[in-house]
Amino acid sequence: MIIPRNYLLYGLALLQATVSGSPVDFGSIPAFFQRAPASPRALSSFNITSTLGPKLSAGSTILFPSNPQFSNLTSRWNTLEPPHIEVVVQPAQESDVATIVKYCHRNSLPFMAVNTGHGFTLTLGKFKGLQIDLKQLRGATIADDKKTALLQGGTFNGEVVPALWDAGYVTSQHGLVLDNMVHLNVVLADGRAIGVNATSHPDLFWAMRGAGHNFGVVTSAVLNIYPADTSTWHYHNYVWSSDKLETVFETLNKIQNHGQAPPKLGVSYGMIHLNSSISTTKPVLFWTFGYSGPADEAEAVLAPFNAIQAITQEMGDVPYPDIVGPQLTSQDTDCGDGAYAVTTTMTKTWNVTAERRNFELYRQNIALYPDLAPTSLLFYEGYAVKAVQAVPSASTAYPHRDQNHLCLFQVTVTEDSNSKASAQAWAKDHWDIWAAGHPGSAPAVYVNYAVGLEYQSLEDIYGSEPWRLQKLRKVKAEYDPGNSFRYYNSFVR
Repeated sequence: MIIPRNYLLYGLALLQATVSGSPVDFGSIPAFFQRAPASPRALSSFNITSTLGPKLSAGSTILFPSNPQFSNLTSRWNTLEPPHIEVVVQPAQESDVATIVKYCHRNSLPFMAVNTGHGFTLTLGKFKGLQIDLKQLRGATIADDKKTALLQGGTFNGEVVPALWDAGYVTSQHGLVLDNMVHLNVVLADGRAIGVNATSHPDLFWAMRGAGHNFGVVTSAVLNIYPADTSTWHYHNYVWSSDKLETVFETLNKIQNHGQAPPKLGVSYGMIHLNSSISTTKPVLFWTFGYSGPADEAEAVLAPFNAIQAITQEMGDVPYPDIVGPQLTSQDTDCGDGAYAVTTTMTKTWNVTAERRNFELYRQNIALYPDLAPTSLLFYEGYAVKAVQAVPSASTAYPHRDQNHLCLFQVTVTEDSNSKASAQAWAKDHWDIWAAGHPGSAPAVYVNYAVGLEYQSLEDIYGSEPWRLQKLRKVKAEYDPGNSFRYYNSFVR
């Protein structure tokens, strides 16, 4: 899935930091400053700068709420129940992360590592403490053998994909990102820095590939990369009216065939939403396909969809890093921040009857809640998953290799006092339709989309097989017995 985005910031002087809250460059601070005793929750800005600061490498920064950059560094995609950040520390070197975590551990100060703030689970709202901002750790290096790349913890998709593409490599179409992890450099809750892979801490390597939020801070990772086998990707976008819904989903089921879609048909995204250029009252069905290859190959695969009369169509061929633009999945088109009410699930196939019920519920509620309507949408994701299914299910903590699609509903909560309750009730109704549409199948929730809702269980997220949570908790007890990493959909309750 998506690796979050980052930005780069630098520090100023100690006096400015302690007086005005500006960032500090600790390369200019004498090393003889020592940590002063402080009670855990009485750590003032002066104490943090004077005790933690001298331990950090040159270029590291500490920022407080009075700093003009603070709000940007602590902004998040979902602002509905955001974490409460008291101080931001930006490490300049990977080794600084261990120093920061060790400092927090010794002072009983809650901490949370952040890449870009795109995680949207409501469980983050329970956090109050120090944010480790990884935005300066953005190195990406291709190994000499051209088989792997080392990516630092602050890198993100919008930088890594173009850099690899320009060098002739990709990571797509070869399973999940976690399936291509070779080695992780991890900082544990007590500040220890360890290497994690198939032979070093293999139990933790298993757990972090599917539940990594609960175990440590990844300061860098070695991932497999693959030679790009095409110069362009072909995209084809369709907008259909509501009467075509059954035909579209039936055709999707035939093409995607329970996860057996052609591997080159890499991405398939859809939306039920209001398209104001077509109608402000009647929702439409949008779908976009991305194909790793030339137009003639792609259009042969997409011929059944071309036979369904569309309101509008658009197609083209672009380099892989640019396909997010026309497919409406770039940061500029769909990632504006807001107070989002969200629900999500996974499915093995599309239940056509359930999706008609979802459409009718959506049509009913955009009329019932006109203030919520413009930002509401049902979003559908499908991928070529043969490589995902080829990996043995028990080999990683990720439990949902038998699920082929992601479904999500989101709507922006307004300032109206009843808006949140209405939005969340609307979301729950869609969840109920999806659940009823797949009787006999245990609910499945993708961990990066889980939002900590009462009706989503830990088994939904981490797997219904009892041994999975048992094993995760055993690994947790060894590597994070104090449950420091407990704010992102924790399985310790």
